[in-house]
Amino acid sequence: MFHLPLRALQGFAQSLRTLAFPTLPVPNYTTLSRRAQNLNVVLPASRTGELLHLVIDSTGLKLYGEGEWKVRKHGWSKRRIWRKVHLAMDANTGQIRAALMTHQDVGDGEVLADLLDQIPADTPIDTIGGDGAYDSKPCHAAIVARDAQPSIPPRDGAKPWSESTPGAAWRNEAIDVIEKSSRREWKAASGYHRRSLAETLMYRLKTLTGHSLWAREIGSQATEVAIRAGVLNRMVALARPQSVCIT
Repeated sequence: MFHLPLRALQGFAQSLRTLAFPTLPVPNYTTLSRRAQNLNVVLPASRTGELLHLVIDSTGLKLYGEGEWKVRKHGWSKRRIWRKVHLAMDANTGQIRAALMTHQDVGDGEVLADLLDQIPADTPIDTIGGDGAYDSKPCHAAIVARDAQPSIPPRDGAKPWSESTPGAAWRNEAIDVIEKSSRREWKAASGYHRRSLAETLMYRLKTLTGHSLWAREIGSQATEVAIRAGVLNRMVALARPQSVCIT
């Protein structure tokens, strides 16, 4: 959150220990660097007992390369390297329940099953929402396997699937509704617009933790992404207001 390299972060933590937290353990920055390559980060998340309403999206974090001005001026550069971050957020609590980092050329729909695998099998999921990139047979099969309801718009020009395909009944019904009315009316009636919370999450991730990754090793980068997600969960748990409807 403070955008500090590990050596500077160690000194910052030591100053906090001197000023106010005498029992604060401060490991050496080289220890953090080594452990980050294989560290298994468990996302802190509050459990309310409600069914999860997952909204899923992805964004890119820059690893290294020329600045935005040079790319805008001269076009794409081979040295610009990105990592893709996939997040699944519970729309009811605002907390991230699954986080995954991949290479920049990995499609969103290819990792949906991996995201769902991070959520315990005994955790009930009500709805899984995403954009048209998740409108694929493997994605719908993964959603059906978790006994969840999809909230995914069929692609433009989508054709009905055979009834034996997992998720075909819901998808074919959505296609019929869109043909009879419009895509906009279907989105409003189906609650699809809750997916915009995922876009807000991506903005919050980059604003609070930065647009670039510090780590250079693949394992450390994945750990860094998970830690950033955990930081956001801690902040949501501390600062999210508890709204109650009063009639």
